[in-house]
Amino acid sequence: METLSVRFEEDFIHDMEKVMKVHRYATKAEFVREAVRERIKDLEKEAALLRLEKAYGAGAKRGRQTTDEKLHRAGEEAVREIAKRLGVESE
Repeated sequence: METLSVRFEEDFIHDMEKVMKVHRYATKAEFVREAVRERIKDLEKEAALLRLEKAYGAGAKRGRQTTDEKLHRAGEEAVREIAKRLGVESE
């Protein structure tokens, strides 16, 4: 494991500690690691949605019929792919 040194303002640390206490985080490192993991997931979801939008738009430009059902299935598949890559169980 690599060590990463980060500096925060005192007010930010105080706010973080209040949230940590409410949600029962044992350490700041645990809290920061989880926050980073969640942000990575969010960014990957955004990227998957952009790919879906491009695919939907490209199909429409080429005269393909893309239904809402097909788009929904493609979205579910993208979420499963991201979950698999992150080692998270999807429903």
